[in-house]
Amino acid sequence: MSARRMLDRKLLRDLWHLRGQWVGIAAVTACGVAVLVTTRTSYSSLLASRAAYYAEYRFAEVFLTLVRAPEGVAEKIRAVSGVAEVETRIVAPVMLDVPGLSDPASGRLISVPDQQRPSLNDLHLRRGRWVTPGRPDEIIVSEAFAIANRLELGQTIGAILNGRRQALRVVGIAISPEYVYEIHEGGLFPDNRRFGVLWMSRRALASAYDMVGAFNDLSLTLASGASPTEVIAAIDLETRRYGGLGAYARSDQMSARFLNDEIGQNRVSGTVIPAVFLAAAAFLLNVVLGRLVTTEREQIGTLKAFGFSHRTVSGHYLKLALAAITPGALVGIGAGLWLAAQVNARYAEFYRFPTFLFRVDGGAMALALLVTLVAALGGAAGAVRRVLRLQAATAMRAEAPPRFHAGILERLGLARLSLAGRMVARSLVRRPARALLSVLGVALAASILILGRYFIDAMQLMADIQFRHVQREDLTVVFTRPKTVDVRFELERLPGVEVAEPFRLVAARLVAGHRARRVALTGLANGSGLRRVVGRNLRSVEIPREGLLLTDKLAEVLAVGAGDTVMVESLEGRRRSAPAVVAGTVDELLGMSAYLDAGSLRRLLEDGPLATGAYLKVDPAEISVLHARLKLLPGVAAVSSRATAAASFDATLAKSLGLITGILIGFAGTLAVAMTYNTARIALAERGRELASLRVLGFSKKEVAVMLLGEQGVIAAAGIVSGLALGYWFCALLAGLYQWELFRLPFIVSLGTLSFAVSVVLGAAAASGLVIWHRLGRLDLVSVLKSRE
Repeated sequence: MSARRMLDRKLLRDLWHLRGQWVGIAAVTACGVAVLVTTRTSYSSLLASRAAYYAEYRFAEVFLTLVRAPEGVAEKIRAVSGVAEVETRIVAPVMLDVPGLSDPASGRLISVPDQQRPSLNDLHLRRGRWVTPGRPDEIIVSEAFAIANRLELGQTIGAILNGRRQALRVVGIAISPEYVYEIHEGGLFPDNRRFGVLWMSRRALASAYDMVGAFNDLSLTLASGASPTEVIAAIDLETRRYGGLGAYARSDQMSARFLNDEIGQNRVSGTVIPAVFLAAAAFLLNVVLGRLVTTEREQIGTLKAFGFSHRTVSGHYLKLALAAITPGALVGIGAGLWLAAQVNARYAEFYRFPTFLFRVDGGAMALALLVTLVAALGGAAGAVRRVLRLQAATAMRAEAPPRFHAGILERLGLARLSLAGRMVARSLVRRPARALLSVLGVALAASILILGRYFIDAMQLMADIQFRHVQREDLTVVFTRPKTVDVRFELERLPGVEVAEPFRLVAARLVAGHRARRVALTGLANGSGLRRVVGRNLRSVEIPREGLLLTDKLAEVLAVGAGDTVMVESLEGRRRSAPAVVAGTVDELLGMSAYLDAGSLRRLLEDGPLATGAYLKVDPAEISVLHARLKLLPGVAAVSSRATAAASFDATLAKSLGLITGILIGFAGTLAVAMTYNTARIALAERGRELASLRVLGFSKKEVAVMLLGEQGVIAAAGIVSGLALGYWFCALLAGLYQWELFRLPFIVSLGTLSFAVSVVLGAAAASGLVIWHRLGRLDLVSVLKSRE
């Protein structure tokens, strides 16, 4: 029989003998590879789907809302240098009465050309047909709204169009690149039951809103090499007299911003989290395989004595390492691709694409395989090299036990420990490197469990702050046009309304030097009880009597602080510009806002006491009656409910984070089990002769188990404590990276998350201990004393 065949037979026997460790190593490899493949494939798929959709359906690059402009203005805008294509349309907010929905719903009516498809922001019809030109009762509805309300072709919904109630019949269901993420103005989470987009014939919508020969919304694309900033400045100058609210680039368009942030988050999570998992997996592979090969010391010596070359012996043990990681890598790739498909399917529920493309990141797969291969072969090769340095006769003998003498334990007065306690302590102290590596392995497993649950903790804190501390109203009503603040008395006469607090939103541009940002100025009455400004530390901040209160993120973008002056350029009404002092900042977690006292805002704009909406406190017993009344009020553009928004947030959280969090926690738990089991099994193999000797000397199975498992218990305890600290650090790292304009993740690790991590690691350690206890009972004392195996 050839030497190669002999070693291959030995390899098969070793794999069977070490099947528990083999499965653990394969599981660790699969987890590290699968996390990277899942996150990077999902990221690549989302990026490719967006690019294809935007290009095929000609998503605009610049947007503008006006009060009213004649069609001739569009020709002037087409003549602006850098403008490629322009499309005008009519857009109007609308209150909806949806069958089967007691709450008022709101929508956005958008005109479509009568004679052709839109040249920009084209629709993708899922079902049905195009609207008939000039028909005022036909609409195409957005897919998300139709699905949420179970609307079918031919159904009708009630709507208030410019103060007149009208029945609208659904003739088509579509999606648009402009509403990949469908959300109402100023919202943060979708509520597809109560907000939808509707498309109507341009002629019919123009007639309903007295916009024949005019438009109030415009989209355009840019010529190659054109400067968006210069084009926007020219358009603003041209449309200023027509009530233009300031043109903005695609990056500031609501749906595109959410999608950009989601892709940015995927880029971070697809880099940081897989890096942590791969590093942990690589470390565990290196340590476990290194220690595993070290236990084969006598076999390596025997092979050398029979004349096997160093290369042949090394190749055999490198094969052993490859046999352990190859199945794991293949399973990891397969599992990663399957999980990426599930994540993409979940994305498709939030982001509406004609086709969600599946793009495999080959580079990520190659990187995952390379890292695991280097880690495994490095661990095995290092251990083989150490043994091969020994003479064959020396390697064939059991490793000489360390010389025990009075040391640090005695100097610290720990000699009074029990015999088992002293043996556990001395074993750890005499081999500190091995103990520290084992502790680090457990710490990595615990820290990843904490990291897996961090997103849930952070999002739940955001929800708690927003819906319990910031929003204290029951309903928010938005008007079709500004009204005087005396409207509060009319609202308080509606059934069930106990308190009404007006607020005002004004579109404006804040300018600080060469930096500028388009925001909504929020004017609130000082001491408002229904809407407060609250930071992430739950501290309520009073709105100053004079000056601006900016969110930290907005202040960072403008590079200003308390005491600095910014120029406030109103984009509404007389479009007045005036300087304002930044009175302070607040570390809000959602959006970028600028707050003023209602009186201060009025003085800044030099106009009367106006309100664009109101917060309502409502008697729960009469809220259904109030909903019915609000549906019929022509001056109301939209109604939103705090309870509904909170429920929508919870549903969004469960859908968006449930799957990926489950994946991370499942993999982290696998790492924890694999690490603790392999550490315990290898410890048993390393100390088999020592433990058998103790049994021969009269120690019971329980006493021997205490010595072995006591050491593993100390390692697990130290690893858990270190893992909690390491998990805190990982979460702080992610919190620092997730600081977007739309939201900022707070740094928080809940007691429940810590308890969960501790419980999983302790459970894994206990299960491993039971396995070791069982194997100790089957220990053949004579065989162990004769041989290492």
